[in-house]
Amino acid sequence: MAFSGTITALVTPFDANGNVDWPRLASLVEEQVAAGVDGVVPVGTSGESPTLSMQEHGKVIEFVAGKVAGRMKVIAGTGANSTSEAMHLTREAKSMGVDGTLQVTPYYNKPNQEGLYRHFMEVAGIGLPVVLYNVPGRTGREISVETIARLAKCGGIVAVKEASGSVARVSAIADACGLDVLCGDDMLTVPMMSIGARGVISVASNVVPREMAELTHSALAGDFAKARAIHDRLYRLFRDLFIDTNPIPVKAALAMMGKIEETYRLPLCPLSEGDRAKLLETMRGLGLAQ
Repeated sequence: MAFSGTITALVTPFDANGNVDWPRLASLVEEQVAAGVDGVVPVGTSGESPTLSMQEHGKVIEFVAGKVAGRMKVIAGTGANSTSEAMHLTREAKSMGVDGTLQVTPYYNKPNQEGLYRHFMEVAGIGLPVVLYNVPGRTGREISVETIARLAKCGGIVAVKEASGSVARVSAIADACGLDVLCGDDMLTVPMMSIGARGVISVASNVVPREMAELTHSALAGDFAKARAIHDRLYRLFRDLFIDTNPIPVKAALAMMGKIEETYRLPLCPLSEGDRAKLLETMRGLGLAQ
């Protein structure tokens, strides 16, 4: 199973009462399909996985997979800091017919590299293609290139979502094992793809799915002049979608577009007025908000 292009780290919309807003979620999925996006990740970081209950977690994945109905890839966010929990969620997702699983590095307990290897191998044994998610800024632990090379020998590990901020890791991973890399930072999509990354798991494509699909498809076709032009146009959006903790800004942006209610679950809360004004100015400059 190969993943490439633009894969959207889908937000989980909540209604004014804080419940999952299923009609809005269905609309977001349809918009992604219509825009030519290559896949979605339900219940990743952008989907507020830490504040969804276990039951909600499974229901969102099942709902999204059902709405997609094979029209693009679905990579379920089923990682956890407990191996048994990650395995439980991954088994559930596999039964729902998804195409793969995004497995974040176990967070807070900060396992050593041998622990990371054993954790991911246990999950890979379930038989659902695994995309490793390296995001040390959130988890406190990096998956070393050496550990990725060990894991790549297992056919169930198919790619790495690289969100360390290091473009050089794309080359290091390619040199060590040739495993596919997906960029985990919209701002670095063009530079990472210029040295071999296969696409991006994107936050910005919640807001501009067609443009992000065009960016990655241009890069995959070798047209980096076009990809760079799209990057330049969207630069301020890439910047301002991380003006506060993800997914606070992207949910604010979608609310500015009238696509969702701007509702979070604590401990996440709305943008400050200053950050909101800056994001709104950027959205207006792109013709995305009034």
